[in-house]
Amino acid sequence: MKVQDKLKGISRRDLFRLAGQYGMSSTLLAAGSFGGAMSLANLAQAAESTYEKRFAKEPKFTFKFGAAGFNQRNLLIERAGCLEFARDLESRTDGEIRVEFIGDNQICGQTSCVEKTQQGIVEIYAASTQNSAGGAPYLNVLDYAYMFPSRAAQYYFLYHPDSQKLLREPYEKRHGLKFLFSHAELRGIQLGLAWQDRDTVTSIEQLFGTKNRVTGTQLGRIAMQALNLNPVPVAWEETLDGLKQGLIDGAETWASAVAYANMSPVVSQSVDLRFFCGTEHTAMSASAFDSLGGELQDAVMESAYLAQVHVQAANEAALVNTVGASNPQGPNTIFAQNNVRVASLSAEEIKKAEEMCSPEFQPQLWEEWRERLNAWSGGLDTYQEIYNIAREIPVDTLAENVEPRRWWKA
Repeated sequence: MKVQDKLKGISRRDLFRLAGQYGMSSTLLAAGSFGGAMSLANLAQAAESTYEKRFAKEPKFTFKFGAAGFNQRNLLIERAGCLEFARDLESRTDGEIRVEFIGDNQICGQTSCVEKTQQGIVEIYAASTQNSAGGAPYLNVLDYAYMFPSRAAQYYFLYHPDSQKLLREPYEKRHGLKFLFSHAELRGIQLGLAWQDRDTVTSIEQLFGTKNRVTGTQLGRIAMQALNLNPVPVAWEETLDGLKQGLIDGAETWASAVAYANMSPVVSQSVDLRFFCGTEHTAMSASAFDSLGGELQDAVMESAYLAQVHVQAANEAALVNTVGASNPQGPNTIFAQNNVRVASLSAEEIKKAEEMCSPEFQPQLWEEWRERLNAWSGGLDTYQEIYNIAREIPVDTLAENVEPRRWWKA
């Protein structure tokens, strides 16, 4: 059942009224537990039951979870695992850890959640690594162009024991944050309504000279400049209007972000360029994690693992069944309903783009950032090591077939 149908009978006002009675976390956790359509009465009953279970005992630790623009509706479009993590952690610790989920940009947004966590305003956050790279620059390590050939390669790396030394440990040491889990997609160019009546893009030359919104990633800009995609920083609140009016040609992001952020009505073509990571991750304050005893730390890691496994399967299904990021598209998907065409590029076109912008073929473009990230990692060749790991599996491996591993237990 599509998310739109599942929540059709419940207004935003009713949701906030229930949240006022039972708390936003209990209401959202209850909503997330439904498999089919829910009525207001069903949700109220589930929220009350969830509230009673969660508040049956006094927690030893209460953590605020700032989840940028996420809410119970769009977490069923892009499956980022936030509510699954919170629900499992509370259950696994028998209420000793309570998680207060605060989404919808109420406490922090895509670019500010990382800093709010570093400041101790929240203990856990969810946002894209690219938007978080402003406050935690080591996250740029994921954004070398064409380092990952597929979503499967991204998940394989996230489960890999060497993700500890290449990503998680330097991130924690440098920024005081613990990388827990992440969704995985690859970014493309989402073209606005000015491209509605044009031919579907089949070659990268058709994109040359276009003007495109860029997120907070520094490495993403290098790739876009090399591809002649003219990256321009545009505030999120101006992006939708820019795509609608043709003030910008497109925006770099990934397919399910178009769907969950309500971009679909102003996007005409989703060009599957796959040129660097789109990773909506969840991380935790390292000091908050360190304040826990060994048993509760183990519980956090196991809940992060469960969330990672959930995201891997659920987001792959949602891309096809909910978003419509496929050729052909399902008729009831968000892309189909909004006339968003998926512009798939051939292997030859992807290779052409890779040769124009990747460190493999254009090393001089990346030297400064590569040296910086290598120094922060303690002297590792970050690009080459991640690149090699990403190619340990066949390039045609399906993302849902990547074997989960507990990355912290080498």
